[in-house]
Amino acid sequence: MMKKVQWMLSVLLLSAMVLSGCSTGSKQETADDYPKRQIELVVPFAAGGGVDLSARAVAEYLSKEWGESIVVTNKPGGGGLIGAQYALKEAKPDGYTVLMNNNSSTTMYEAGNSNPSMTSKDHILAAKVAEGALVYAVKADAQWNSFKEFTDWVKANPEKLTWASVGPAGFSSFGVAEWLKSTGVDYKKTSMVSSEGASDSAAKVAGGHVILAVHAAGELAPLVEAGKIKVLAVQSEERSPLFPDVPTVEEEGFEGLTVKWWTGLSFAVGTPDEIIEKWEQAVEKMQQDEQFLEQIEKIKLTPAYLNSEDFTKAVKAETQHYTQLAEETGIRK
Repeated sequence: MMKKVQWMLSVLLLSAMVLSGCSTGSKQETADDYPKRQIELVVPFAAGGGVDLSARAVAEYLSKEWGESIVVTNKPGGGGLIGAQYALKEAKPDGYTVLMNNNSSTTMYEAGNSNPSMTSKDHILAAKVAEGALVYAVKADAQWNSFKEFTDWVKANPEKLTWASVGPAGFSSFGVAEWLKSTGVDYKKTSMVSSEGASDSAAKVAGGHVILAVHAAGELAPLVEAGKIKVLAVQSEERSPLFPDVPTVEEEGFEGLTVKWWTGLSFAVGTPDEIIEKWEQAVEKMQQDEQFLEQIEKIKLTPAYLNSEDFTKAVKAETQHYTQLAEETGIRK
């Protein structure tokens, strides 16, 4: 009887070892063979903006690198929340639905809402891809020819200022709030007009429907070049090569303005670590590729790679900073 029990235990132990080996092999196979089919890269904003154009550059490079199609899908609305929920909560966490995020759909959304339906805990941040300097733009024939002159007008007429944003807690909202706070203007006296993204905001300003657009320099460049809108100031340490004749905010006498646009890649919680690492490594390699760099240059952005760990730390710090700003200015609801 004892020998029979020992034999059965040996069989069970051997079976467990085999199954364990199969499990390990399966994980390795996931890392080695991924992707096996088409990947959907979700952009939570309208086509034509910086996030959308960055996503298309990423999709083009990785489709060639991996030999599988990566399709960009635009799902605008809710300040980026609709697309983010689709990619991170509704889709399977298998690496075949990826979110091309930015401040609006991550740090700013969380900071601007006292009870957010999504937080940084819903994101596995794989890699930061690119960034861009914030600019302030008005209609080409607007009465103001300098950012200081425009700010003086806003101080005297805050209730007349209208500006476009993808949502109450979007990128433009935080840019406007930080600027107004530095000048002593009550943010709540101004008016936000909803837009679907940078291209829509620029069109609203060009058409005279909104006074101010606050977006990344490259996103507004096409309508600036077309003579439809003009940039009053660039929010960066140095002047933008896109607008070398436009002064920085510091040159115009404004200090402490830090809001900067960025975009990166998020995955749903539960996505295998091996897949996250594969994307992280691929993006790092991509940032050295001449064709990708040419694409980023064409859309007027700057490569700004951060690995998963550093990207996660940066997002955490940014969320804390923007939460304080949101509470002080009234963005946070």
